[in-house]
Amino acid sequence: MKFGTKAIHAGQEPDPTTGAVMTPIYQTSTFWQASPGKHQGYAYARGKNPTRTALEKCLAALENAEHGLCFSSGMGATDAVIKMLKPGDEVITGNDLYGGTYRMFTKVFANYGIKFHFIDLSNPQNIVPYINANTKLLWVETPTNPTMQIVDIEACANISKAHHLTFAVDNTFASPYLQNPLALGADIVMHSVTKYLGGHSDVIMGALITNNDEIHEKLAFIHNSCGATPGPMDSFLVLRGLKTLHLRMKAHCENGAKVAHFLKNHPKIEKVYWPGFEEHPNHAIAKKQMRDFGGMISIVLKDADLQRTFDVASSFKVFTLAESLGGVESLINHPATMTHASIPKEEREKAGVVDSLLRLSVGVEDIEDLLEDLQNALK
Repeated sequence: MKFGTKAIHAGQEPDPTTGAVMTPIYQTSTFWQASPGKHQGYAYARGKNPTRTALEKCLAALENAEHGLCFSSGMGATDAVIKMLKPGDEVITGNDLYGGTYRMFTKVFANYGIKFHFIDLSNPQNIVPYINANTKLLWVETPTNPTMQIVDIEACANISKAHHLTFAVDNTFASPYLQNPLALGADIVMHSVTKYLGGHSDVIMGALITNNDEIHEKLAFIHNSCGATPGPMDSFLVLRGLKTLHLRMKAHCENGAKVAHFLKNHPKIEKVYWPGFEEHPNHAIAKKQMRDFGGMISIVLKDADLQRTFDVASSFKVFTLAESLGGVESLINHPATMTHASIPKEEREKAGVVDSLLRLSVGVEDIEDLLEDLQNALK
């Protein structure tokens, strides 16, 4: 079954009671049992809900996987992965990381004795010196947020397997339409479903997807026990959003390429981060492991101080100044004061997240309107 067909049909069957084509919203907290402990697979909705089950099956199918679990947010999903560890364990991850993930690692789990190494992952061999007997997890974003670094998933998978590490990939920026980390050797894929999978900026959700039965069992236990589970209405909204994922991603990629090339030669732009450029670091890896280059772009304004950057960010009419990404509408974000504000300035700037950097989530509006909006804002 091809991707677009799976996005519309996987995990979903007509409702056996009414024949409804769309998966019903099972708005219930509990389920009837014929006798104590004897039920039809559903007992209490924190553990399982039929609407959520349909979504989890669909997401797993899109990543060509056996198991999917949905969480109340992307951070809830990330939290569950780290909860598989114990005090004294160590994690290797990138130095260009979503600010919320960095905050969770350093301000929450570091307090429980888990050690995190934030390193340059542009060359996977940089991982090896940090591996020791306590290393348990490699956590990778690719493309990274916000400088669009590309990490070689297959090479990281080979290193992880050689050293018996669990390998997790945050696939949010690519979506399963553009990239499938499990097929390249990852053990776990994480999505902030809020973004491209939901696609309409109207739901908060996360997901973990795996082919490993043992990992799934551990995550399912944490999922049920700790309770960061989404409700049926949110699950319904994402199921609806997924039905157009393949169509939306094509439009995001087409608009993203046109915006990136427009900005590349703009006199007010010092630098454009977009993996579709041949000169982008690890472009060849991106071309190998991704089907296209996506709609996420970051730019550095030329000779701009913080106030000038704020003025530009606030002057758009079509792009909306807001956090998040991946919706049908175009968004602009100032990472240093918004999504990555929790990362110390010195650490941010080492990764290229300077005060004059803006991140664009290119939506699916008419491209002429987007280019005109950019031209006017950059005057």
